[in-house]
Amino acid sequence: MYEHPIRWESRRSPVLSMGGAVASSQPLATMAGVTVLRGGGNAADAAVAAAAALAVVEPGSTGIGGDCFALFYRAADGSVEAVNGSGRSPAALTTERAGGQTGFDPQGPHAVTVPGAIAGWADTVERLGRMPLVEVLAPAIALAEGGFPVTPIISRGWQRQEDLLKNRGPAGGDLLLGGRAPRAGEIWRNPPIAGVMRSVAEGGADAFYLGVPAQAIIEALDMHGGCMTMEDLRSHRSTFEAPVSSTYRGNTVYECPPNGQGITALMALNILEGYDISSGHPRSVEALHPVIEAVRLAFADARAYIADPAHTQVPIEGMLSKRYASERRALISPHAAIELAAEGRLPGSSDTVYLCAVDAEGNACSFINSNYHGFGSGIVPRDCGFSLQNRGAGFALDPDHPNAMAGGKRPYHTIMPGMLTRPDGSLFAPFGVMGGWNQPQGHTQVVINLIDRQMDPQAAIDEPRFSIFADPPNGDIWVEDGIPTGTISGLAQLGHPVRPASGALRAGAVGQGQIIVRDPDNGVLWAGSDPRGDGCALGL
Repeated sequence: MYEHPIRWESRRSPVLSMGGAVASSQPLATMAGVTVLRGGGNAADAAVAAAAALAVVEPGSTGIGGDCFALFYRAADGSVEAVNGSGRSPAALTTERAGGQTGFDPQGPHAVTVPGAIAGWADTVERLGRMPLVEVLAPAIALAEGGFPVTPIISRGWQRQEDLLKNRGPAGGDLLLGGRAPRAGEIWRNPPIAGVMRSVAEGGADAFYLGVPAQAIIEALDMHGGCMTMEDLRSHRSTFEAPVSSTYRGNTVYECPPNGQGITALMALNILEGYDISSGHPRSVEALHPVIEAVRLAFADARAYIADPAHTQVPIEGMLSKRYASERRALISPHAAIELAAEGRLPGSSDTVYLCAVDAEGNACSFINSNYHGFGSGIVPRDCGFSLQNRGAGFALDPDHPNAMAGGKRPYHTIMPGMLTRPDGSLFAPFGVMGGWNQPQGHTQVVINLIDRQMDPQAAIDEPRFSIFADPPNGDIWVEDGIPTGTISGLAQLGHPVRPASGALRAGAVGQGQIIVRDPDNGVLWAGSDPRGDGCALGL
């Protein structure tokens, strides 16, 4: 299917299989997904199993105190369904109560929204899977009870958040080893989270939202001055929705709809469809400049318009209009960067984990789970073994903004799984790139690599990336190792605020991703996992 020269940049080859595949950011989680596939589960079951395992082995990036989103491709009819497992803010929350525009703490108690992950897992398995939840969660429970060696990458992130956990009260010590973050090679066990997962496995999501974990969440937030109530937890529901989508060179790219930011990648790809991306070197100024500009323009609209559609009208049709994309494309000059990317007038109408799975029948699940910042708020419910996310930091503090902070509302969400189908509607690939604002940028670059440059999935994920950092659309642009110095200086001459990202900084700057491509001729799966992290792909 692919011309496949040996590439020494990542020293990884794609994993090929016929009976299913799983790719995630941690080998133990990938193995959990494969175990479920071997046991008769489908792609949805395997994805939830891997996500649960990641909640154990990467507790800073993800967990049952966070949120999840998923896309599921049904091989039987070629349909794609979106799962929104994100939580809402407490009903009593107001901007004033949270400290206003100057006093809001993005990792404080008012940044904690209802954790949606557990309901998202249970609902995904019930609606889209075929195994009982108790079997899906079994590998994660075994990891939590038996322990696992902490990798250098995970230890490094844990150590960065050590003070946060220490300063959030005595329960923060539940996520420390002898009062400190575990070092690389040390064994981490987490019996409390195993207990919570076992209660969910046996009693469903109600065991979490109505039971002891819910009471512990409220007690922890009350201790820090929060306003979440048991009713906020009791009333939480996941939502199953039609995805947003757009065509790119005849293929269809699917993303979860707002409140997620997936539409940002679709807008960027609509702009780029007017360029000949396949010609020229992918690391040249000529190749990178229009992609950077398209992403900046897409972000300008995303930051202005994305919000909870239950509270405001999000102009999805206008944002995805090909005519509007042409108008935005006309703003891009080959000779200079746009000085200040701003939203257009529409026509009427980050710590995170990403994983994907494809089963033997050709069903696919693209899945993402997150705490937002490292360990989220750092607030740990007593005897539960997890921290609470801080996704409420995604709200705008301007009361007139569509994404303004308010009670009972889902915030702008950065996490976004992707799905790609071919012109005939058959599966092309589940794909994703984790990492805050990196995600729509990573999706855009990966899709270009897969379609325009016809790279295999490992090459597509290996290829050096850029990321507009800190404050899209007009923040600094990080470019990683592998992009020539001549290209970096050329971009700077056009007016781009470029900064190099080297070594360990790369993963934080440009994120990490996974892809599984299905060969349309013989059904062989080609899986790739990002060399910037611990992840791996495995096949059956």
